[in-house]
Amino acid sequence: MTAGIYLSRSKVKTLIVDTGTIGGQMVLTHEIANYPGVESISGYQLSRIMKGQAKSFGCDIKSNIELKDLNLEEKSITIDKGEVYSAKAIIWASGGRSRMLNVPGEEDFKGRGISYCATCDGDFFQDREIIVVGGGNSALEEAVSLTKYASKVTIVHEFDHFQAFDHAIAEAKKNPKIDYIMESHIVGFEGSTNLEKVKIKNLKTGNISDKSIDGVFIFIGYVPNTESLKGKNIELTKRDEVSVNENFETNIKGVFAAGDTLAKRYRQITTAVSDGTIAALNAIEYINRG
Repeated sequence: MTAGIYLSRSKVKTLIVDTGTIGGQMVLTHEIANYPGVESISGYQLSRIMKGQAKSFGCDIKSNIELKDLNLEEKSITIDKGEVYSAKAIIWASGGRSRMLNVPGEEDFKGRGISYCATCDGDFFQDREIIVVGGGNSALEEAVSLTKYASKVTIVHEFDHFQAFDHAIAEAKKNPKIDYIMESHIVGFEGSTNLEKVKIKNLKTGNISDKSIDGVFIFIGYVPNTESLKGKNIELTKRDEVSVNENFETNIKGVFAAGDTLAKRYRQITTAVSDGTIAALNAIEYINRG
């Protein structure tokens, strides 16, 4: 949407095509309190504002559509009932999604006790007991970060050792607020309106136990939404993230990318907005060069 705002305000005829609800993961965020200049707002509200801005500058938006075909070389897309759109430039900003456990109750309690972003939701668990799922750098670093808010953090990990760097492991182990449940899986989430307890399976014994909990943060990886780019001659990383240069241009001329679909360390609304701005400005320059 940021790219759409910049492009359409520069009088570039712009179409945003989204296979889901416009706004991506931002729409799922209950409260955003770290967006500069905005004290507090829901992700849905911020998304509506951005959408309104883009449309006010003349940007056309098609959401909840099915992408039938994508031709990056010819810069064309085919959607729904065979409608074909061609352009001088494309910005691929399909975002991504946190890898899920895919166990019963997870979908039900997303945003109601289950989170995938400590920076976004950590302060909602002030003096609460929470679980962090994972054993890599992100899981351990975020577990330490969450001790600023939570009264206790329990790390649940499927192996008997961590896959993180030594310094991340050392930081976690020296924090008195962090406890561990190793060689275990969460196999279910339960509650009424909000999450109240989890079911944890010990992978060595097979025993399943219940644990009352206020919140669960899941850090087991990230999945970029790049399935539609497979076989399109675009350069992807080993993790299927889009590779770009400093101008946010891919290996295909006139095809740019921005946001959480990229190979990057930090995934926040503010970083996505920055990416969209830079990609749009470079796309404008590319179009003007003819």
